[in-house]
Amino acid sequence: MASRNRKAVPEARAALDKFKYEVANEIGVPLKQGYNGDLTSAQNGSVGGYMVKKMIEQQERQMAGNAPLQ
Repeated sequence: MASRNRKAVPEARAALDKFKYEVANEIGVPLKQGYNGDLTSAQNGSVGGYMVKKMIEQQERQMAGNAPLQ
């Protein structure tokens, strides 16, 4: 069965994978290349959730930096 997780920007795959492992390491989830079926749903979810949180924070910083002066 083909994966349904298609990247909007396929060229970003390597960067997202690297980011995923950095986040997992940062929050103490023992994510490794290959099979990770020994991890709980909560562990996997925390990696994804923290990735989203960090991406939103980065976007907010970018938007704040580009905001017009008042």
